[in-house]
Amino acid sequence: MNYRYFKPAVTQISLLGFGTMRFPVLQGQSGSIDEDLAIKMLRHAIDSGVNYVDTAFMYHEGHSEVVTGKALKDGYREKVLLADKMPLWMAKSEEDMARIFDDQLKRLDVSIIDMYLVHNINEAIWARALKFNIFDFLEKKKAEGKIHFIGFSFHDELPLFKTVIDAYAWDFCQIQLNFMDIKVQAGVAGLKYAGEKGIPVIVMEPLKGGKLTDALPEIIADTWAKAEIKRSPAEWALRWVANFPEVLTILSGMSTMAQVDENLTILSHAGPNSLTDKEVAIIEQVSDEYNRLTKVSCTACQYCMPCPAKLSIPNLLNYYNEWFLYDQNPKIIKDFNMFIPEKLRPEACTGCRACEEKCPQHLPISDLMRDIAEEFQQKK
Repeated sequence: MNYRYFKPAVTQISLLGFGTMRFPVLQGQSGSIDEDLAIKMLRHAIDSGVNYVDTAFMYHEGHSEVVTGKALKDGYREKVLLADKMPLWMAKSEEDMARIFDDQLKRLDVSIIDMYLVHNINEAIWARALKFNIFDFLEKKKAEGKIHFIGFSFHDELPLFKTVIDAYAWDFCQIQLNFMDIKVQAGVAGLKYAGEKGIPVIVMEPLKGGKLTDALPEIIADTWAKAEIKRSPAEWALRWVANFPEVLTILSGMSTMAQVDENLTILSHAGPNSLTDKEVAIIEQVSDEYNRLTKVSCTACQYCMPCPAKLSIPNLLNYYNEWFLYDQNPKIIKDFNMFIPEKLRPEACTGCRACEEKCPQHLPISDLMRDIAEEFQQKK
């Protein structure tokens, strides 16, 4: 396993981090983790050199933390840095934060969380973080010896990312990054900005939730085949992220033992600045082909917002695009149903067309909402 230096802890962290958001489940039910297999997978990864484990309060409907805690019994806790996160959208007060944190310690059955993050920062959550004096809370827990290092995970645009980076002396941060998200959210520019500030970056969604590896469109498979060195789509995607020296570790949510073994092998050999110019060009060509397959030319400029029906129009259009980009991968429907509340799904569109008057791309958004509703309802 390759390791990268984490200066705040004066230690090395494995390039592969184990993300517990996609533990194997029983009968397709997110809240029913296959505990025996999940524990076996996580311990196998640790035995093979992985020393960073990431979980969160809401993963697997609250059961991820419990199973993670069980997996870290029998001496495994001492072998890893354990990461967990504060879900501020679930907190209505500073007292709620304390209650959630105590619940996390109980679920994990630990006394210390090594790496603690403010979860899923966007504009609204950042405002709540400041309102609830999040830094005072985190510093207090650190002084109590209940957390060691303070960070945040991010899901918004680059300007806010820079604001958050500059607001506090963070020990680390976590961003979504893959070769399709170069300019999405914090993107490569955010990675570089954090690097310039000396803040280590943990990368999530390097395979875009498996969408870069499952059910490849024919043109994508043909493009990969042109490379001189033959690699799996997972290896290309992981090596692309590992190529950046600013990356501390790469989180992968693994659901099978085969995925664990494949990722262990890949990230035992991938290094910074190891891709050739030809290999980078192949990856860029694949990215271009994916972009060509894009169904709707939404740029997520947000001009259409706010929606009178409170729909997140760019987000819904993104799911629609991904449905066609990734060859109607069932994971798209699964994520859609998991993360979009029923009352905020496209069928709630009233057809007022206020959004269309403001859209620079002149998209027929109301018609698209109907198309998305019909397409996704058929596939439930």
